Amino acid sequence: MLVEGWRRSWQRRTKLERIDLYSRLTLSVIPWLFALSWQLVPFKSDIRHAPLPIALSVALLLLSLVQCLLSNRNVQLSYQHYLRIAVFPRRRQLIPVAILLMSLSLQAVLARVDGVDDAGLLLMISNAPMAFAITQTLLVPVRTFLIQSCAFTALSVGVFASVGMRGGILAGVAPATLFSCLLALISVRPSAWSLSVMWQAEEARELQARLAVAEERVRFGRDLHDVLGRNLAVIALKSELAVELAQRGRPEAVDQMVEVQRIARTSQQEVRDVVRGYREADLSTELAGARGVLNAAGIACEVVGDADGALPAPVQSALAWVVREAATNVLRHGDPRHCMIRLDSSAEAVVLRVENDGVATADPQQGEGSGPGGGTGPGGSGLAGLRERLRVLDGTLDAGRTSNGLFRLTATVPLAPTGPSADQTAPPAPPAPQKLPAPREANPPTTPGAPAPRDGKLRTAPGAPTPRNEKPRTTPGAPAPHDEKPQVGREAHTRHDERPRTTPGAPAPHDEKPQAGREAHALQEERR
Repeated sequence: MLVEGWRRSWQRRTKLERIDLYSRLTLSVIPWLFALSWQLVPFKSDIRHAPLPIALSVALLLLSLVQCLLSNRNVQLSYQHYLRIAVFPRRRQLIPVAILLMSLSLQAVLARVDGVDDAGLLLMISNAPMAFAITQTLLVPVRTFLIQSCAFTALSVGVFASVGMRGGILAGVAPATLFSCLLALISVRPSAWSLSVMWQAEEARELQARLAVAEERVRFGRDLHDVLGRNLAVIALKSELAVELAQRGRPEAVDQMVEVQRIARTSQQEVRDVVRGYREADLSTELAGARGVLNAAGIACEVVGDADGALPAPVQSALAWVVREAATNVLRHGDPRHCMIRLDSSAEAVVLRVENDGVATADPQQGEGSGPGGGTGPGGSGLAGLRERLRVLDGTLDAGRTSNGLFRLTATVPLAPTGPSADQTAPPAPPAPQKLPAPREANPPTTPGAPAPRDGKLRTAPGAPTPRNEKPRTTPGAPAPHDEKPQVGREAHTRHDERPRTTPGAPAPHDEKPQAGREAHALQEERR
């Protein structure tokens, strides 16, 4: 269970977090390696087998192990101090400094009693400052660390000289001490510097992503302002004008409100065009982009199938968003090495499958909203948004882990017209205005000076044609025929391309000539 927990913890980390953990563990292991090698080797042949030399050597070994424990305790905080994440309290270095001085004193006593050979003593001298130097090199600048190393070397030479050490062994104390300090410097400092650069690059990428999102929001807002700014100003102006006209009882207020309605519908369509252009995605472009991005991230991506022009545009747009979201999840979650995107199309449906390995166990992000059969459940908005897009096309989305340890995302969209089509999902067009029948006139048009009809009614239909070759018969006292020509022409003349409107049961057009003659005769009789 312990190993399984470590494996899960390792898989949940990103590549940069793994490098960071590896470097920290290395800094923690280094002092133990030197302590167990340079401090234990002299026990084999270099230490004189006597009670005092053995006791002093065991004490030195115990101090070295305690120094390693303190180094592991401080290396995490010293690393954060180097990255300027936290401040290292200097008082935590007081105990390691005291242990270092005690080790130096015991080495001097061991050399004074001649309890160890020269080679074994030099190994002990080299091991003494190693654990302390690993944390100290992360807390101070390089120049300060070099000065401190030289000062400790001079102190070591002075202590060994004070106990009577002479000759070549005394000359080897300085190189052994400086070698240990410089080895810690060149091992720890470059590693910490590389990690700091990588973390800064990661922060820069996150900042760049946020700036890209902010820039896209600004662009989208600018487009909406350009589309709606003028139209909303016109709507406000015409609404105020309609209010003024309505208060005065003017009929022009209706025309202004009709214009406001037209502008509002135009604005609505323009906003839809902006949003559609902002949210539409091309399937072929997304497949190529996913392959390029995953390959650049070190993930072997294979795309099987291609988006041909046979797929409807709404289906391509919905599947393109599925590819984009799936590629994002592959990059963000787990540590995949291989990813396959398969697009299968048939006469009934089109199926898109995305499979990847390296799934982090119990990762809530990778499996967000992914239940068997694409069921509901707690999850992020990514898969939920994809399900909403596919639901419009009667499609389904399934996401979850397979039996062989892969993560599979399957999007299925039927091609048969079983669900709402694109035309049905589009907003309904406004109904065409219906033509109202023309109101009937209570009194037929008469010429000036003509007497009104006795019964006030005429049997002629409005707009009925009058034969061009028929002249009205006049009687003495009746108005001159030239006075009736304009009115008769207006009533009888019709456009040559306009068909006369008839009602059910009305006589055919060729039967209207006798009727028109009778009506003209009756009109002349009444005028007399």
